[in-house]
Amino acid sequence: MELNLNGKTALVIASSQGLGKAIAEGLVREGTNVMLTSRDEDKLKLVKDELLSLEKGKVEYFPCDITDPSAIHSLVEKTNETFGSLDILINNAGGPPAGSFEQLSDKEWQQSFELNLLSYIRIIRESLPMLKVNGGRIINIASSSIKEPIPGLILSNTFRTGIVGLSKTLAEEFAPYNILVNTVGPGRIATDRVKHLDQVNANKSGKSIEDIEKEEKAGIPLKRYGTPEEFANVIVFLCSDANSYMTGSSFLVDGGKIKSI
Repeated sequence: MELNLNGKTALVIASSQGLGKAIAEGLVREGTNVMLTSRDEDKLKLVKDELLSLEKGKVEYFPCDITDPSAIHSLVEKTNETFGSLDILINNAGGPPAGSFEQLSDKEWQQSFELNLLSYIRIIRESLPMLKVNGGRIINIASSSIKEPIPGLILSNTFRTGIVGLSKTLAEEFAPYNILVNTVGPGRIATDRVKHLDQVNANKSGKSIEDIEKEEKAGIPLKRYGTPEEFANVIVFLCSDANSYMTGSSFLVDGGKIKSI
């Protein structure tokens, strides 16, 4: 199977750690040129050096707050200046705070909307002229909550499903440009975000985090958390020429945890 990612350019949002970093690494290993971004410049420098040591694709970084429209404009402009093209856009953002409906304020709802949905819209808008040139791929990272709401994560449940509606609509609108748009939802992948959520649940229940992890893994048919690399492999395939006909779809990488059809 030929992925044909060598020499293409990808912009990977929130790529200084976790799933974003794993996706960036997976693409670089295939010879893709990658623009890293997050708010943490120190982490970005370390990730850049780590990925360059693979001696595959080119890697650069540009710090960006994706809730700031002008910063997004500068990020996409920098990507174009650096690599002269953009073939792949990976939209990704940190998860919003846990909490129930009665616990969350208007401010927290607004912040989550701007980070977890509006940022995707703005980044796609800025990137579209470059993606139109040769066709391309847009992957919007969401959550397994797009298929089954997660208790205590009403912000994620609300805005992640909004991402699905966005992706499905854009898949049709962008098809004439040969741009494929898909959504991917991670389940329990071993990242700092999942560790944080396990700690929140441990604090609420009075149990140890080890007990929470054991309970969570028991509910996954594969009986373990996924690795960031396993998640990234799915994204790399969807970005590649090996995927030429899947668009407007939503995929879960969750070890079989979600039971909905």
